[in-house]
Amino acid sequence: MKRFLLIISLIGAQLVSAQNNTSYWQQKVDYTMDIDMDVKTYQYKGNQELVYTNNSPDTLHQVFYHLFFNAFQPNSEMDIRSRSIADPDPRVKDRISKLSPDEIGYIKVSSLKQNGKTLKYHTEGTVLEVQLNKPILPGEQVTFKMKFDGQVPQQIRRSGRNNKEGVALSMTQWYPKIAEYDFEGWHADPYIGREFHGVWGNFDVTINIDKNYILGGSGYLQNPNEIGYGYETEGTKVKRKGKKLSWHFIAPNVHDFTWAADPEYLHDTIQVPNGPTLHFLYKNTPEIIENWKKLQPKSVELIQYFSKHIGPYPYKQYSVIQGGDGGMEYAMCTLITGHRSFGSLVGVTSHEMAHAWFQHILATNESKHEWMDEGFTSYISNKAMSKVMQSKNPNAGAFKSYVRLATSGIEQPQSTHADRYARNGAYGAAAYSKGQVFLAQLGYIIGEENLAKTLKRYYQEWKFKHPTPNDFKRIAEKVSQLQLDWYLTDWTQTTNVIDYEITSVETINDDTTITLQRNGLMPMPIDLLIEYTDGTKELYYIPLRMMRGEKPSDSKNTKRTILKDWDWAHPEYSFSISKTKDLIQKIIIDPKNKMADINKNNNNFINK
Repeated sequence: MKRFLLIISLIGAQLVSAQNNTSYWQQKVDYTMDIDMDVKTYQYKGNQELVYTNNSPDTLHQVFYHLFFNAFQPNSEMDIRSRSIADPDPRVKDRISKLSPDEIGYIKVSSLKQNGKTLKYHTEGTVLEVQLNKPILPGEQVTFKMKFDGQVPQQIRRSGRNNKEGVALSMTQWYPKIAEYDFEGWHADPYIGREFHGVWGNFDVTINIDKNYILGGSGYLQNPNEIGYGYETEGTKVKRKGKKLSWHFIAPNVHDFTWAADPEYLHDTIQVPNGPTLHFLYKNTPEIIENWKKLQPKSVELIQYFSKHIGPYPYKQYSVIQGGDGGMEYAMCTLITGHRSFGSLVGVTSHEMAHAWFQHILATNESKHEWMDEGFTSYISNKAMSKVMQSKNPNAGAFKSYVRLATSGIEQPQSTHADRYARNGAYGAAAYSKGQVFLAQLGYIIGEENLAKTLKRYYQEWKFKHPTPNDFKRIAEKVSQLQLDWYLTDWTQTTNVIDYEITSVETINDDTTITLQRNGLMPMPIDLLIEYTDGTKELYYIPLRMMRGEKPSDSKNTKRTILKDWDWAHPEYSFSISKTKDLIQKIIIDPKNKMADINKNNNNFINK
């Protein structure tokens, strides 16, 4: 009997352990890097000390580093993919294949030690595979010390030297970056097209560079009085000795570190009331200066909007920097091209600044859940532009783009890995437009007030973490008290479409029966508006049975009647009203156009 009880006790302990293993955890890193940059050869040498904390329940026998710059070499995976995909990124095309040895990018590791002992490693494309001398146990902290050499590639995609606007150095994804290990295991993805999934931690970075260059990027400058260029304390005179200056930055609690440098940068700052200091670095080019000056107060409005509608921006600064190849988000900063119309300049800043929340505070795995990053950003940045620039219909373009995708024959599920889309166009529409519609349409499903509360609660519970689609869905369910697994599944894991139709309106005696039909496989609750010939209106709400509840009414002036549930298996649904057909002027499915129905032509009945 005692042996039986012991066995039961051990099984119970194992079950508890298994359940505990499902609780959230994340790894931690602390980088200290010293970089020496040669601005004539575009080569640099680096020393990196990385303190790695294994917060997982697993013992780690190997680690992986990303060597992103290795993508910019002929026959790299990025090169081959760009030359084989049907619709290559116009910034890339076959340009990588034509790079000469002094134009390519590379990161070459020359030494790597674990707690002082030399490690065996080898490079496979853009990933460094490292065999540990001693496994890293759960809860253990180890120190890796590395020496490496790098060469900045010709500007092609995101990173590089001498971009089309003449910015000397756009230093993004430039250092050996340890890969993320989470509940799914290692994420040592090759650098083919997409980018972010990194380990949270602190960065202490010193960049030694020609004294004529001005820098901006992630982190807080620690030695402004030694640097000058607008960084020094008022009244301080800067003395520059020798040929180089050392720029010392500290970036706390981020998962990336980026910088840019140019000898012609102008540097402006503006203070957000009760918020961060905004830095602007842009080239001293007469034709762009006016727009970059006008951008600054608009940027204050943008960051205030995001802080109000998502959650407070948690850092003390944010930088908008001219560089790169378009617009791209990074920790505490963005790199954008600067030769734009004023509207375009504000628009790209709005989008990239919103990424400070949806990627650099709420850090989803962008390779697997790119729609959470790009789609959520597009949703909130377009709403911000609607407020700041008085633009209209912030979601209209996304709905149109999604419908084109859904009816194109090339759509793939949003659960597709970002590098596995057959076409870049399908990736873009799925990530940006369909991702934006996911949020906009969620407001239709659970109500706009509940959506607003969901975004704020999502920020509060998941900031500085790696949320998944299910984590966001659970927040929305807790806020709305509605079941939403069907929505997440159909919208993100399938290419099922929404298509509802009014099939008949028939009067029998003094009652009129209205029949609807679901033509698409994806279910939805239905808002249906009836307009009568006397000018009055009535709203009917048809709940979706699998939601197990109803959204609150958002119509203050129109009577709403809640009808019986519509279950998914029945393609038809009928209900009756106590009026004759001749008294009905119009019937409309989804009168506010918040549902992504792919065929709006069959959503209306007009009595002629």
